Amino acid sequence: MNLHSSYPFWLAKNGLPFDYPKVEESTSADVVIMGGGISGALVAYHLINAGVNCMLIDARTIGLGSTCASTSLLQYEIDTPLCELIDKAGLKNAVRAYQLCAEAIDKLGKIAKKIKFTDFEFNQSLYYAAFKKDLFFLKEEFNARKENGFDVDFLDKRVLKKQFSIDAPGAILSAAGAQTNAYSFTHALLQYAKTKGVKVFDRTPIIHIEHHKNNVALTVENGCSIKAKKLVYATGYEAVKFIDEKIVALHCTFACASEQANEKQKFWTDDVLIWNTADPYLYMRSTKDKRILIGGRDEEFYSPAKRDALLPGKIKQLVNDFNKVFPHIAFKPEFSWAGTFGATKDGLPFIGNYKKLSNSLFALGFGGNGITFSLIAAEILTGNITGRKNNDENIFLFERI
Repeated sequence: MNLHSSYPFWLAKNGLPFDYPKVEESTSADVVIMGGGISGALVAYHLINAGVNCMLIDARTIGLGSTCASTSLLQYEIDTPLCELIDKAGLKNAVRAYQLCAEAIDKLGKIAKKIKFTDFEFNQSLYYAAFKKDLFFLKEEFNARKENGFDVDFLDKRVLKKQFSIDAPGAILSAAGAQTNAYSFTHALLQYAKTKGVKVFDRTPIIHIEHHKNNVALTVENGCSIKAKKLVYATGYEAVKFIDEKIVALHCTFACASEQANEKQKFWTDDVLIWNTADPYLYMRSTKDKRILIGGRDEEFYSPAKRDALLPGKIKQLVNDFNKVFPHIAFKPEFSWAGTFGATKDGLPFIGNYKKLSNSLFALGFGGNGITFSLIAAEILTGNITGRKNNDENIFLFERI
C-alpha cells in the first residue's frame, strides 16, 4: 500500500541517513519484528535491552512508510476525548490509557537522551474550542482530566487571547506534550539497537507467512526463509492484510510545512502544540529549524490516487485555516504531503496476541498519537515475550471490540 503522497518534509530534510542490507540468505532469530517504522524500532530497542535475540525487517527502505509522513506531535490525548472514552472503555481503562500516554512522552524523552538523539523537545499542549458550541464539551473534558489527576488549566476567551493570541471561546492547556522527528528518531533507535546486536534489514518483502504451534516461518520474495519463535507485526495500517479489516477504518490526513523563518522569528507563545475541537481537527507545531507544520482536513481513504488528487486543494484549505488562527504570522508553504492512518472505534490501539495467528504479537498504534502508542506497545510486548505479565495489555486486546 502507498501510505503517503509527495515528499514529506522529514524525508526531504533528512534523506536516507543510513544504509541497511537486504535478507539474502536464510536466517533465524528468537523474535522477528516485521516493520521498520517508529513502532518496530521501539520494539527492537526494548527487546534488545531485555536481552532478547531479535531481528527487524521491512519491505521498504527503513522509515519510508507512515513514519516519514508523521508530523510527530506527542500528546497524551488520544483521538477519543477522555470524557467519551470513559463511556466506551470504562473509567479505569480510559484513565489508565491516558496515563500511559502521558508516561510514554516522558519515557520517549529519556530514551532520546540515552541514545543522544537531539531532535526531541518537551512542550505544553493547547486544545482550543473551534466553535462556541464546543465550549460545553471542552469544559466537560477539562473536568474529566482534572478530576483524574492530569495537569491541566482551563483558559477562558480573554486569557486565551492574551496569552496565546488565539481568538477562540476557550482552551485546555496541558503540561504534558512533546515534539520530535519520528523519521530520524527511528533511524537513531535502530543504529543504537544494531550496536546491541539487532540485525536490521530493509527492502525485504515477505510473500508468505506460516504460523505453527511452536514457531513462525516467513518466506522472502527472493526465496530465502526466516524462522522465529515469535513474530511481531509492527506494519502499521498495512496490518489489515493479516487481520480482520473491520477493526480499523482507514483515513488520510494532509500536512504542510512552511518556508524556514529567520532565527529571531517568534511564532506563538512557548511553541506549544496546538489543536482544536473541529472534526476533523486542525493541528500545528513548530520545528527546530524555524518552520511551522500544520495538518488536518482528513478524509476517508479510498485509494492513493484519490488522496493524491485532493492534496493541492487541501493544502490551500489548511493555509487558510492557519491564517484564521494567526493572521499576523506569514505562512508560505514549501513542503506538502498526505498520509494514511487508521482509526479504531474507541480510539485505542491494538496491542498483544492475535489468537487466529499462533505466536503472533501486534504493535498497532492506530490513531493520531501512534508514537506514544508504539512506546506502550514496545513495553507490553517485551513483557509478554520475556514472561513478565503486564496488566495494561488488557486495555488494548483485540477481544475488546
